[in-house]
Amino acid sequence: MSDEHDLEQGHEPTRTKVPMPIATLSDPHLGDAAKNPNRTEAIIALILVVGIVMIAGFGAAYWQNWNPWAIGCTMGVGLFLLGFGLTAWGKYLMPQGPFVEQRHVLASSTEERDSMAAALVERSAVVVKRRKLLGGLFALGSSIFGIVLIFPLLRSLGPQPGLSLERTDWRKGSLLVDSNGRPVDQGTLVVGGIMTVYPDGEQNTTYGQSVDQTVLIRVQDSNLVTAKGRESWAPAGYVAYSKLCTHLGCPVGLYETQLELLVCPCHQSMFNVRNGAVPQFGPAPRPLPQLALYFDDNGYLRAQAPYDQAVGPGFFERNTTKIDGI
Repeated sequence: MSDEHDLEQGHEPTRTKVPMPIATLSDPHLGDAAKNPNRTEAIIALILVVGIVMIAGFGAAYWQNWNPWAIGCTMGVGLFLLGFGLTAWGKYLMPQGPFVEQRHVLASSTEERDSMAAALVERSAVVVKRRKLLGGLFALGSSIFGIVLIFPLLRSLGPQPGLSLERTDWRKGSLLVDSNGRPVDQGTLVVGGIMTVYPDGEQNTTYGQSVDQTVLIRVQDSNLVTAKGRESWAPAGYVAYSKLCTHLGCPVGLYETQLELLVCPCHQSMFNVRNGAVPQFGPAPRPLPQLALYFDDNGYLRAQAPYDQAVGPGFFERNTTKIDGI
């Protein structure tokens, strides 16, 4: 009746004050599940340390491109040990509960709310203070793993290409040779003949085989003009174009003699050899770059200058006009 009367009058009901207990280290609810907490803590710390070492090993294995089994094992074991250590920490060294409190009047006074807040803060602090070593080890392992995750991005991107995409090994005066290193003279090809040539000394190199390769065709016996400004580029009917398709970089190695078209076997782009290798069909967006030629005093074909633009397919900063400095 007293409480109902107080509520009708708008007053807080009178009740017996029940203080909230503050959690202490001696509270049985905060006891460890392990019979020997110190030994358990040491074992978990050792597991976390080994996990950290394995994660660091995974970073080294990926960066140095070790065998796949080494990369997989170091990553798998490292993640397993970190997860196992964290799980064991929670199972054996964290407060087990359950936390039970006698129920009283639900409405709390200001003093009781402050007491509850203090209890929560104290309990949280106790958990952290008890296992600083394990918390630090797990934080260290997580940080190292986060750093290692950056490795695939950094290593897989590789070095920046710089100007390498715009340059080949062709230089002014480069001697044209076949895959066996034999130089090309005026009688090497008959009209309608075709061959792949390289700058002398680069025919057996990886870069030479992939980037420098050039297709040489003899279209006619007399000088050939493929475009305005190229009056001297094709002496005695010898015309040279980059063998890298401007679509996706496939080798343009097929020649249709009757139609005088170079054909890419991958996606059937066709280039007219008489008008500067302008695409006549297919997805290629640009003509094949032409290499200017001349005969030296010994009758051998040489390059007048490097390619005047980047060879191969497009890229973001591709220069389709004359390259500066050439």
